[in-house]
Amino acid sequence: MQKETFVYGRQNRRGLSAGKRAVLDRIMSNFSIDDSIIQDEVLEPSGLFKNNIRAVWLEIGFGAGEHIVAQALKNPDIGFIGCDPFMNGVASLCKKLDVEGLNNVKIYTGDAKNILKVLRPKSIQRLFILFPDPWPKKRHHKRRIINPETILLMQRIIVPGGELRIASDETSYIHWILRCMAESKVFNWSVSSQRDWQEKGADWPETRYEIKALSEGREPVFLTYFATGNKIF
Repeated sequence: MQKETFVYGRQNRRGLSAGKRAVLDRIMSNFSIDDSIIQDEVLEPSGLFKNNIRAVWLEIGFGAGEHIVAQALKNPDIGFIGCDPFMNGVASLCKKLDVEGLNNVKIYTGDAKNILKVLRPKSIQRLFILFPDPWPKKRHHKRRIINPETILLMQRIIVPGGELRIASDETSYIHWILRCMAESKVFNWSVSSQRDWQEKGADWPETRYEIKALSEGREPVFLTYFATGNKIF
């Protein structure tokens, strides 16, 4: 039986172009997190970076890398871990990092659950999940990245009071997210008006998925949760 993975999608749907393959061959090693490191029982994320950093932020599903690059440019003293198995997007991100001369980003192309399980508890200050695949068919809902299991894994690694930022333009998935997060009781969502989820802060760079949603008449929702200090393990 094939083993299920945390991240589903189309990693090998399209072959890499010669240009993207050349990018990966040339510079991927500068940014990649080796699978051997993920075998450790506890991974200290700050140890992945050569320069001194004051915090580590994590993005799961970075697409072509627009958001993580924008954040890394604005926050050179932050270390960024990007998780995504789709090699076309990985190649695009590597090229952007190379052009910008960024050295505060590391990339993991395996199953994101692997890294969530080994990161030192309370070691991530901010986690982003922006416009994840909604998997709209009911039989595929188990593939959604936001689910009871992964919520607990994320809460385990985020410092108390740390942020979990989620964005989506799919109504059914937004309802799913709100319900799962409310039932988990390990994240707080402080809202006082519609503006709290209809508008994003100035430090929330846009992605191509956000631009596409707006161009097609869909209104994205921006959710910011804060991790509690509750012990769950």
